[in-house]
Amino acid sequence: MPKVKIELDHREMRDLLTGAEVLAPLMEIADKAAGKARATAPVDTGAYRDRIEVEVDETDRTVVRVVAHDPKSSLVEARTGNLKRALGR
Repeated sequence: MPKVKIELDHREMRDLLTGAEVLAPLMEIADKAAGKARATAPVDTGAYRDRIEVEVDETDRTVVRVVAHDPKSSLVEARTGNLKRALGR
């Protein structure tokens, strides 16, 4: 059987992985997860809930994260798993 050699065009792959075709569905998923996390967030002062955001970063590909920026976010997540549950849905 002959060997098959595949060569990737790295520039094209980078453009694909950082393009709108990848960003749009990632943003849709992240926005839904962030909305769910806000809706199910425990509320004391509202600071945790109000600081749940979607962040976009780009390295060799587009990365979308749902994060909570309140200083108590780690404690809230450890006790409730709110972001984890929202991202799992």
